[in-house]
Amino acid sequence: MKRRFWLMLLVLFMGTMFLAACGGDSEETASPNDHETDSDVEGEEDTDGATDDNTEVNSLVIGVGADMASFDIHNHNATNTEAIHINIFSYLVVRDGDGGFDGYLAESFENVDETTWRFVLREGVQFHNGEELTAEDVKFTLDRVRTDETLIEHNNFNQIAEVNILGDYEFEIITEGPEPILLNRLSKIGAGILPKNYIEEEGWDHFLSNPIGTGPFKFNEWRRDDRVVLERFDNYFGGDVTEWEEVVFRVIPESSTRVNELLTGGIQIAENVPPAEWDRVNNNEGTSIVSGPTTRVMLLTLKQEEQYATSDIRVRQAIDYAINNQAITEHVLAGKGTPIQSRVTPGSTGAHPDLYDVYNFDQEKARALLEEAGYGDGLEITFNSPQGRYMMDTEVAELIRGMLSEVGITANLEFMEWSNFVDMHSNGTNEEMYLVGLGNSMFDAALGMTSFHSRAAHRSGYANPELDALLDAAETNMDPEERHELYLEAQEIVVRDMPFVFLYQVENISGITDGIDYEPSVDELIYIPNINRN
Repeated sequence: MKRRFWLMLLVLFMGTMFLAACGGDSEETASPNDHETDSDVEGEEDTDGATDDNTEVNSLVIGVGADMASFDIHNHNATNTEAIHINIFSYLVVRDGDGGFDGYLAESFENVDETTWRFVLREGVQFHNGEELTAEDVKFTLDRVRTDETLIEHNNFNQIAEVNILGDYEFEIITEGPEPILLNRLSKIGAGILPKNYIEEEGWDHFLSNPIGTGPFKFNEWRRDDRVVLERFDNYFGGDVTEWEEVVFRVIPESSTRVNELLTGGIQIAENVPPAEWDRVNNNEGTSIVSGPTTRVMLLTLKQEEQYATSDIRVRQAIDYAINNQAITEHVLAGKGTPIQSRVTPGSTGAHPDLYDVYNFDQEKARALLEEAGYGDGLEITFNSPQGRYMMDTEVAELIRGMLSEVGITANLEFMEWSNFVDMHSNGTNEEMYLVGLGNSMFDAALGMTSFHSRAAHRSGYANPELDALLDAAETNMDPEERHELYLEAQEIVVRDMPFVFLYQVENISGITDGIDYEPSVDELIYIPNINRN
């Protein structure tokens, strides 16, 4: 009977999910990080699609589960923040969907040699204040993130040695060594180009309160924990690419409330809709569910410093064998997730085909490993989890706790408000274990594997010189086939050492109203020009 306990837990969770669909849920507000304090807007009237003279505007309203973190593009790594930023700030290049890159702000680009890349900017590109984009803005932006070690995105850009201006619209980037994925870096979080003159004249605090970029939308207002409002930029260099005059990102933490707003017309898109709400959306006249895969992987980070039981690989393996990944994806996520044994998902360079749609589950082996490690009488650990940040994160964490209890591990589950969780994750102040979802905005194993390099040991305490050597070699190898093989070997070492326990690849689930043409993107960004009316 004891071996069937986790199955009973599933039944209880399904009942909880049904009640949540009928009477609300327990998700908490995901508050922003404390990277800046000047972006609150007080005393504004609630317009939601109308101007002060009551003239209706063509407005798109999107319900999101968590507020954005900051307007500092270099000091966050939150996808839900970048989902808004991408409409305000523009990259030099963008992915073309076939593994290559197209110019965006850059009209052309060339890899001159292993350490030199040359770019030519489009002429006539305007910032939202009317000033023209030049190579000075590019240098200002990249110099900031590559030199300031306090910025969260610094490690993704410190490979750049210098940025040399060759003319008003021409510049070159010199890297410290061979850099095969510079274009990937320039097409992701942290690579939006900032306005040099505006920031130097007005100051950084003013910019954080009144950000400007070169994107299709410009900033209107940010009411913390309530909404971000953008308005169309009519002088956008890409032309008239969107029919929306205004877009409102409304922060609605409770999933049932987001769905209610969708069903009653308060919003046109509801992000992150849990399984318990799918029937309600699909069975309602005028709304439906849409979904698609992402690069995000849910996993358990395990502390490996010697004072923690999880420093013993047998304990880490026992945790992995105790968890039935397929039960989580099928019964909690209603099939919208795929078990995986790596952070590198299909579609990303370096993905390992043998580590996708596979998992370990063997309760007897888990118990035997614990016995061998000296915990035959039981083990008690701390287990942290966010609540409301990821789809069904509360239910997944509770179910994992139940599965671990079946093999003799007492996981003391502590739910955390999002900003506190981010601080813990960033600073490595966690104890034995925590649940987190990590994406891959570069679509390359270089970012997916960075968590396992000794440079990131402050989070888990994990370090393996053999793995470091492989990752270092791959990061500077300009031969695509050789890089691929190096990353396959590196992932096999991670599976062997098990610094993390991988759970599943996440799917992006949204609810939409009829008449809206919207397909969730694999990078989880919400690029407004791609959203149209049918």
